[in-house]
Amino acid sequence: MKTDVGITGAVHGHVAHDSAEKHVTGRADYTDDIPEPVGTLHGYLGLAPCAHGRLTGLDLSAVVAAPGVVGVLTAADIPGLNDISPTGCRDEPVFPEALVEFHGQPIFAVIAETRDAARRAAELARVEIEPLPAAIGIEAALAAGYPDVTAPLVLERGDVGPALAAATHRIRARMTVGGQDHMYLEGQIAFAIPGEDDEVTVHASTQHPTEVQQMVAQVLGVPANAVVVNVRRMGGGFGGKETQMNLFCVVAALAAKRWNQAVKIRPDRDQDMIATGKRHDVVVDYEVGFGADGVIHAVDATVTARCGFSADLSGPVTDRALFHADNAYFYQAVRLRSRPLKTNTVSNTAFRGFGGPQGMIAAERMIEEIACALGRDPLEIRRANFYREGRDLTPYHQRVEDNIVGRLVDELEASADYAARRAAVLEHNARGGIIAKGIALTPVKFGISFTATHYNQAGALVHVYKDGSIHLNHGGTEMGQGLNTKVAQVVADAFQVDIERVRITKTTTEKVPNTSATAASSGSDLNGMAALDACEQIKARLVAFAAESRGVAPEDVRFAPNEVRIGAEPVPFDRLVHEAYMARVHLSAAGFYKTPKIHWDRATGRGHPFYYFAYGAACSEVSVDTLTGEYRVDRVDILHDVGRSLNPALDLGQVEGGFVQGMGWLTTEELWWDEEGRLRTHAPSTYKIPLASDIPRIFNVRLADWSENREMTIKRSKAVGEPPFMLAISVLEALSMAVASVADYRECPRLDAPATPERVLMAIARLTGEA
Repeated sequence: MKTDVGITGAVHGHVAHDSAEKHVTGRADYTDDIPEPVGTLHGYLGLAPCAHGRLTGLDLSAVVAAPGVVGVLTAADIPGLNDISPTGCRDEPVFPEALVEFHGQPIFAVIAETRDAARRAAELARVEIEPLPAAIGIEAALAAGYPDVTAPLVLERGDVGPALAAATHRIRARMTVGGQDHMYLEGQIAFAIPGEDDEVTVHASTQHPTEVQQMVAQVLGVPANAVVVNVRRMGGGFGGKETQMNLFCVVAALAAKRWNQAVKIRPDRDQDMIATGKRHDVVVDYEVGFGADGVIHAVDATVTARCGFSADLSGPVTDRALFHADNAYFYQAVRLRSRPLKTNTVSNTAFRGFGGPQGMIAAERMIEEIACALGRDPLEIRRANFYREGRDLTPYHQRVEDNIVGRLVDELEASADYAARRAAVLEHNARGGIIAKGIALTPVKFGISFTATHYNQAGALVHVYKDGSIHLNHGGTEMGQGLNTKVAQVVADAFQVDIERVRITKTTTEKVPNTSATAASSGSDLNGMAALDACEQIKARLVAFAAESRGVAPEDVRFAPNEVRIGAEPVPFDRLVHEAYMARVHLSAAGFYKTPKIHWDRATGRGHPFYYFAYGAACSEVSVDTLTGEYRVDRVDILHDVGRSLNPALDLGQVEGGFVQGMGWLTTEELWWDEEGRLRTHAPSTYKIPLASDIPRIFNVRLADWSENREMTIKRSKAVGEPPFMLAISVLEALSMAVASVADYRECPRLDAPATPERVLMAIARLTGEA
């Protein structure tokens, strides 16, 4: 893509991440790098040793007597409200008062002079719990009659019953899809510093500073204006720091105010994984009716999710699973139901895609089922069911108006040489042998906007100093995705100055209030537009001043690279700014943006919840050892839609990283709880994320440089954080084809995810009758 000539760092250009050099040299400061004041204390959590029971005794005398311990915190030490539920359900206490609801639930915190002292002391607690029956998995919770943690959703269009009955073919089946740990490089951490009166400042690795501010305030029993939350950067978040940071920030703040000393809390990786939520694992029960041409006539599906002991964000997560259970396909009649099920496990939470991947994978499984039943190439079935004119109404009654999925798929099919490669795969498998191959090309259609409509707003603060330098602060958080760089590009482009003039500062609730979480792929969309609004206010004042001071019409004033043309006179930007300051022109502005056009009525299951859709397509080829179930990803080709990219270099990184993370979810990352509710995969030694050796041998990634968002987004770009994650479904589909080859593709293997080598081998054994 072309960069605007004369401006370094302009939008649509390949600009390096503002902290890239700091990341690789170790000079990037994170929360744990903030210099600690003399006397800083450290916290550590004490966790419940059972999955469900009544807390009948808690003897912390040995903990308090341990070397270096200053004190402990329990539910009795909370001056305000003992609740940190993000949706106000009042079902998530900081520390339980009477009932333990999952193995690993924090029940107290130790505050000591060192982290090691706090950690060792926490092991000395004597906890007495009267056990109660516990339901760990979905099946156990259903059998025990456990309730939903929040109200389920139903999306319905058309008359499903008669449509299923009239269909030539019907298939009913179940798919199980596992959860996923966020495995951010920087773990959860909070650092609280007490201030005067009721004030406290919290430095944290959080995606949602305003929510942390709210939670700390309500737990301390103080107004929000007494709490300041700062975030310079995170070492990854992926949704795991949207609500899960609340606990650590609240504990640090409680301790800081209790002992009037700075307090830091940083769990080790094991405790982090045990005590914080993950991607929801789901069971999808589906029935699909279709014709001999592969066209889907009706879909009836229920998505049941393991939500954990509290609601957290399970309602909107399972809602979004339904929103994306159509992916890129039109269902003539459809009924989709969610079941956000309570379990005695840690409360699951946001994760990249926010439920969308769990819904989308069910759509692709139904396509695969139809292809196997009809003996057709799954790509043919996909094409037959794509949204198109006259078949463009979603299950939630939003019309698909910007559909480019067909063009993307056609272009990728040609560039990846899909037809020839599929023929070669079929020929290879026909010869027999130990190694089976598979290939699949899958699309992605992903809705962009928070489905909680009120979150679709953002603020920004821009100062232009009298020397022409610019200070930028916005409500989004930087977690490695390059948000700060993109918003800085927007500001530099607005003033037509080099990006080096723009200084990006930490996100803080002191400057931009009432921020939304940096989530839902909306960081650049919202904060970029808010920053642009602030810039336009300042520019309007500069134009008025320039026109008046030079005696020209306002339309004769325009911003050019690093200068302002006032009539025929070129004036350096910094000189004009200084003149404006001397003339008492206000050079600061607070910008604001709210997403237009969106509305959603959950009660009726109808509305326009998404401002637009982002699209993509991926073609993956795999090789499977049929004797061991081991496999490798041989080649991946991706074509992804980011509209008119703000920064192609950063966007390519997001596509590549999202795909690999999605591949991990579907292939290697397996969460395992034992019968007592203990998470056994609680460290990198037992939980396998993708390694460098797992990256596709050939990895071709391109952006659809012809795309431009038809909606008035920031510079006509599209969101890129979440949509690429689901491109990895092509890997699971390719594995499924390889497995199906052992039975001549007559039967859908129905691989559950993650498709570990064990599951692949068991599927092969089942199809060959050796199970």
